[in-house]
Amino acid sequence: MPDNAKWEAKAKGLLKAELKKRGVTYAQLVERLSAIGVHETEPNVRNKLARGKFTAVFLIQCLESVGASSLRLSDG
Repeated sequence: MPDNAKWEAKAKGLLKAELKKRGVTYAQLVERLSAIGVHETEPNVRNKLARGKFTAVFLIQCLESVGASSLRLSDG
């Protein structure tokens, strides 16, 4: 099984950067996720982002809920 730590860190960094760029707290993210029908608790969201282990579905739900219409994977 490949070491996914690098990819998990990248996904975590991308999502956290989007939240920071938009000034969205974890509590606000939970509210916004709820508005699109995704029910998470703040501690659960905090743990997912701290570990960097979450599904692509969760990533897309978060990005949609904060209004991200595009995502840059690298600066290059």
